[in-house]
Amino acid sequence: MTQIVVGHTTLVSPTDAGRQLGETISEKFGDQSPDVVIAFVSPKFTYSDVLAAVNHHCRPRILIGCSSAGEFSGCSTGNSTASVMAICSDTILFNAALGKGLRTSRTEAIKQIEHVFTGSQHTDFPYRSALVLTDALAGYAEDLIQDLTLITRGTYQLFGGGAADDARFNETHVFFGTECHSDAVVVLEMLSKKPIGIGVKHGWKTAGKPLRVTEAEGNRIISLNAIPAGDVFAMHAQQTGQVFNRDDPMPFFLHNVIGIESGGEHKLRVPLALNSDGSITCAAEVPLGATVHIMVGNAETACAAAREASEAALAGLNGEKHAGSLLFDCAATRLRLGQDFQDELKAVATTLGSENFAGCNTYGQIARTEGQFSGFHNCTAIVCAIPE
Repeated sequence: MTQIVVGHTTLVSPTDAGRQLGETISEKFGDQSPDVVIAFVSPKFTYSDVLAAVNHHCRPRILIGCSSAGEFSGCSTGNSTASVMAICSDTILFNAALGKGLRTSRTEAIKQIEHVFTGSQHTDFPYRSALVLTDALAGYAEDLIQDLTLITRGTYQLFGGGAADDARFNETHVFFGTECHSDAVVVLEMLSKKPIGIGVKHGWKTAGKPLRVTEAEGNRIISLNAIPAGDVFAMHAQQTGQVFNRDDPMPFFLHNVIGIESGGEHKLRVPLALNSDGSITCAAEVPLGATVHIMVGNAETACAAAREASEAALAGLNGEKHAGSLLFDCAATRLRLGQDFQDELKAVATTLGSENFAGCNTYGQIARTEGQFSGFHNCTAIVCAIPE
């Protein structure tokens, strides 16, 4: 049996916010300490104060989480807030590990966490999943997912996202116990006797002809079809009757993202900046030689994507009852939708038949599952459904 409690707070004092979240958990679980608490906290707070208060008031065996760019518990949501999910289970085993120094050596960081994958030692818990929360600003998130897939031999579902900082793009943190770390990744192993379902969907559509990435460097697109990337976006704006302000391109970028062709799907990358040389900096790497499209979406397609991701997650439970879910979506989605982001949460609640879910807006979303579109994404809804 698995029990899940979620909570959300708008209190401004970090200690009071943590106390309220911890008391919400302890009131529901009584004398039982949760196996794990997952916390999502705005950079408005002093993270360690929130975490210490949560830890004091509900005493979880494992406490992890990340900084965020919008937090929610069910349909309760906001910026500059905090949310939690607490889990008690006799059918899921949890282990957590922290890897530090991603920028210096991703290989060394992975060595620090590889011991967390204990599935081969617990054959009576056949369903293997792992929540991955990483400092996306450290870069190479796609490579990190590939590395974790290799060391687990592809036997784990991976899901999660990149820690955020309210669209400041300055410094992001992951949480391990009551400590917070930048340039790090935290992994929560979840070994279950029952299937855990994961759904992945973005809902964006192609606009215009395919383009070849003719020059790129990391997350910077220099040219498309041998034309400066900024000029390509300017031409697209003119052709579609949109405004592209080179001095303030973000409003245009939020509604026109890059889609990398991948196995019949499009892996999204959000443009973040137009540089003086005409190149465009994206939220994650764009491979040289890739075929890409400019993609479009709106509030309706975002809600539809969240609904379809929720449906897929429920289907992954293989008939087991739903106890609660984790939801990750992009910081750019929240910026683009504004108040309409509430409609996306309502679509998730309606589809799940429950508001017993929690999560946050992240800098990129992680998914690696069988039968789903895998990798490191932007502007994509990731839903993990946990069985009773």
